[in-house]
Amino acid sequence: MPHHLREKRQQRLADEIGCQPKPWGGRLTVALVYPNTYYHAMSNLGFQAVYQLIQQRDDCLCERFFLPDSEDLERHHKINTPIVSLETGRTVDSFDVIAFSLSFENDYINFPILFDLFRLPLWRQQRNHEHPLVIAGGICALLNPEPIAEFVDLFVVGEAEVLLNPLLDQILLSDERSECLAALGQQAGYYVPNLYHVDYREDGTLASITAKDYSCLPVQRQWVTDLNTTQCQSLIKTPHTAFGTMDLIEVSRGCSRGCRFCATGFAYLPPREKTAQCVMEQLTPCLCDSSTATAGLVGAAVSDYSSLDEVTEQVIDSGAEVSVASLRIDTMTSDQVRILKQSGQKTLALAPEAGSQRLRDLVNKHLTEEQIVGAVKILADEGILNLKLYFLIGLPTETSDDNEELIALVSKIRAIWVEAQRPLGRLGTITLSVNPFIPKPMTPFQWAGMAPIPELKRTIAYLRKQINRMPNMKLQVESVRSGACRGEGIDPSFYAQRQRTQFEILPWDVISAGVDKVYLWREYQAGLTATLSRPCQKGCDRCGVC
Repeated sequence: MPHHLREKRQQRLADEIGCQPKPWGGRLTVALVYPNTYYHAMSNLGFQAVYQLIQQRDDCLCERFFLPDSEDLERHHKINTPIVSLETGRTVDSFDVIAFSLSFENDYINFPILFDLFRLPLWRQQRNHEHPLVIAGGICALLNPEPIAEFVDLFVVGEAEVLLNPLLDQILLSDERSECLAALGQQAGYYVPNLYHVDYREDGTLASITAKDYSCLPVQRQWVTDLNTTQCQSLIKTPHTAFGTMDLIEVSRGCSRGCRFCATGFAYLPPREKTAQCVMEQLTPCLCDSSTATAGLVGAAVSDYSSLDEVTEQVIDSGAEVSVASLRIDTMTSDQVRILKQSGQKTLALAPEAGSQRLRDLVNKHLTEEQIVGAVKILADEGILNLKLYFLIGLPTETSDDNEELIALVSKIRAIWVEAQRPLGRLGTITLSVNPFIPKPMTPFQWAGMAPIPELKRTIAYLRKQINRMPNMKLQVESVRSGACRGEGIDPSFYAQRQRTQFEILPWDVISAGVDKVYLWREYQAGLTATLSRPCQKGCDRCGVC
């Protein structure tokens, strides 16, 4: 790399973390890869937490790699150059370990692109001890690593705070790659695909999964018991990312609500919180310039955080502002909304998830239309300008009647919004974010199939036609394209749209998040009869995690 470009990268790192990169000097070197662009990566708290945990060790050094944006990607292909690290401009093949942080299933399709840019073999069977060890972690590594299991040497199953240091210790202690992987495969929290054998039936379903060499089966997820011992926050800030210079901090992990479609709600049980004191101790140094500082509170269910009001008041008292991504409809208060508005938040999001009561009960949302309308009225009365509403389509047992009820609910919401904002001489935008239901592994709906694509398209067309008739309404829809599966001789409906039986072996059964599979099936059946289940309670034993 030209000397002036290396100096530029060194200065960029110095500006971000306040110091120059450490010399390599015999350390274990880790290439931390986010399989998406820098813009998305540096607002990901898990990615930042892993980076800091590695950098805190004297015997390790970590540098970051990102998927180039479309313009840079075209340039790399045009001049046939590999991508290099953000810190010192080294190529990935000079590192001991490549560590992927996996947050979204859609990032899986970037693996072939990245390995091509790395100039490394994609398939693990084509790599040897001279190549870096390829590992992956994050929620996707926990939920379903199988789509990329032939690319990755080792998956970290659970939370980095308890699994990363033992992993790095084992790598440093081992003389041979095979020795290292065999040792890790016998420990909870590490999945080594090469240590398992899978048999298939003639119809394409799984016949068996067997473990070799005393490896764990299933691999048990590991998690932090005391969230106050963690520091998951924006330790590196840059304006060139999704959340700019906002000071993001995790206040809770996991969710007690038990929404049957939600992976986070089951994969991160039990719910855990930081105390207000811990949050403020970690946040206060970041808010030193209170004239421009904004604290972004992060969690699976931020409005369920028991110290939300206390933390919010302390942040406001310090002269800084507060932001949250969304509010829970049944716990939101006027005081919370008022504070968020004073902090400059012009848009707030609510998640009814479904338009009909039957479907809300199916997903165990514990929400009535009266509660939804009441929450909208609070937002409108407090002067929030824009509203975003999240809905799922294609849920199990969904009919056209459910979609008509969705439009009726939205019409009622819009009427409330218009009535409250008209006296103010303005009319903000109501955005409907509509996403196709995708069954998630390790949830009660993991046995369900997706709705057929033609059916989803008909629903979207109906919603678009109805929403277009309503001024100041906007519809956002996630793509329902099936991709290039058929071009490879693969029938996507077999994997995505097929209803699975209770005792079918599922690809992700090699891993356990800790929730009993019998309990998940029971919840699935309860959903199909629109039967509600109570939220998770501390100390209960119904799901098996505690």
